[in-house]
Amino acid sequence: MPTPKLRSIGWNPFFDAQLTSADLQSTVIARVSAHHGSQVEVYGEEGEFRVPIQSAEARGKVAIGDWLVLNAADHRALRLLDRKTLVSRKAAGEEVKQQMIVANVDTLFLVTSCNEDFNLSRLERYIAMAIQSGATPVVVLTKADLCADPAALADQARQLHPGLAVEILDARNPDQAAALAARCGPGQSVALLGSSGVGKSTLANTLGARAFGADLATGPIREQDGKGRHTTTSRSLHLLPTGGVLVDNPGVREFQLRDCEEGVADLFEDVLAIIAECRFSDCRHQQEPGCAVRAAINAGTLDERRFASFEKLRAEQARNAAALAQRRARGRDMSQAQRAALARKRRGQPGG
Repeated sequence: MPTPKLRSIGWNPFFDAQLTSADLQSTVIARVSAHHGSQVEVYGEEGEFRVPIQSAEARGKVAIGDWLVLNAADHRALRLLDRKTLVSRKAAGEEVKQQMIVANVDTLFLVTSCNEDFNLSRLERYIAMAIQSGATPVVVLTKADLCADPAALADQARQLHPGLAVEILDARNPDQAAALAARCGPGQSVALLGSSGVGKSTLANTLGARAFGADLATGPIREQDGKGRHTTTSRSLHLLPTGGVLVDNPGVREFQLRDCEEGVADLFEDVLAIIAECRFSDCRHQQEPGCAVRAAINAGTLDERRFASFEKLRAEQARNAAALAQRRARGRDMSQAQRAALARKRRGQPGG
């Protein structure tokens, strides 16, 4: 059975329930800790070792944080265990492809600084994605010294979703970073997400994260725009002295949601409740009579920025859903054409 060492890096009953007796015979259970193109680093009972990408992905594409059952002899993946959570986004480009960020994390620390980086609409994207993934979002506000009233920013963030946890701290101060320690205990997996230069790597170092012996690189802030130099260049798993594990991610410059309808609906439940009160079901929320949205905005009970953010994310989801449907339809058509071609070949007929 999985050992205390594996449990210290995030193994829990969710994964216990997936194991069979065959999984425990001549196998190695390990967690993906880093991706290096042609090789994947994994961490198991014997420590960290590397596996060729073809072997690691023999049972499917892997993400940082995934759990694998490997053949003990050649380290070929026999099973990719089901994920408890999966954080992903739309990959850059026109196609609606998924880019997996991290798997099996319990908490997402959404890090933003109290300067030009603070942006409620961007935070809403992060929170919606966290909700969709199944991880718990926690907003972490850093560099409070760059803002006259950081508590006001914290109040604005808390209003984005009921029960949302928001912490204000100096990422360099261990005493303040200790406010996050309760979520980083034995068996817990956390990840940092935010723009470049907001203090993610500094916070990781302050929490005691170790990239197996090396501190995480950090860079100074550019004075002209308050942004930091891009320091973390790839995501990887780090051990924490509190008993958990942490994933530090590169700074995010563009974050489009790929398949996040449930997350958006949960985050904007208040907006959807107001929309339901509109007189017409096809109300465009402009000048239509009986529009509950315009009435709420005029009355000050609905923030116009929040409604605009909701509309933008909803339109983005609609476009992505349509593109995904077209892609799947093309895949079905291609499969049907391939089956027809094979059938003709068996009958000895030329292709059409």
